[in-house]
Amino acid sequence: MSRVDALLAARPGTVRPDGVREWDLGVGVVEVLPLRDGKQVMGMELRVPLVDHEELIREALTEAAGLAHKAQVRLFDPQLGRVLTGPDTEMVVEQYLRTEHYRRTAKPMEITPGLEEAMARAQRVDGMGLPPERMSLSSRLVFFAVGGFAILFFVMRFLMAQLNGE
Repeated sequence: MSRVDALLAARPGTVRPDGVREWDLGVGVVEVLPLRDGKQVMGMELRVPLVDHEELIREALTEAAGLAHKAQVRLFDPQLGRVLTGPDTEMVVEQYLRTEHYRRTAKPMEITPGLEEAMARAQRVDGMGLPPERMSLSSRLVFFAVGGFAILFFVMRFLMAQLNGE
């Protein structure tokens, strides 16, 4: 990753305080950030914003392929599930355009009527910090007595069946 970092440092762009590098490709900006598995850096992630033209994704793929070749690393597309080669560019662009088209044309999700109010009410009740309601002592004694008598009944029934030879 140090080779990739060094090559990216020589390219136009800036590093934000959160560690994300903004790589200026001329036709747009691509975010580059470390891809981590726990604490270990496994690779670099390229985030291309969804725009309604394909120049940015094509430029990002071309530049990323050149950068990967110079750094002697692989350029991997998780949606395709494989290392990218030259012919794969069109497949990536097509997927990008489908995703961007969906973003533009999909209807926004509607919230079920009354759901927002019910969630707010439930949150207020949970936030009151009240202890859960407990059964009263008399209710517990009644349940204990009924349970004891039920156990005693079944034990006596079993013993009587044994004495009668059943």
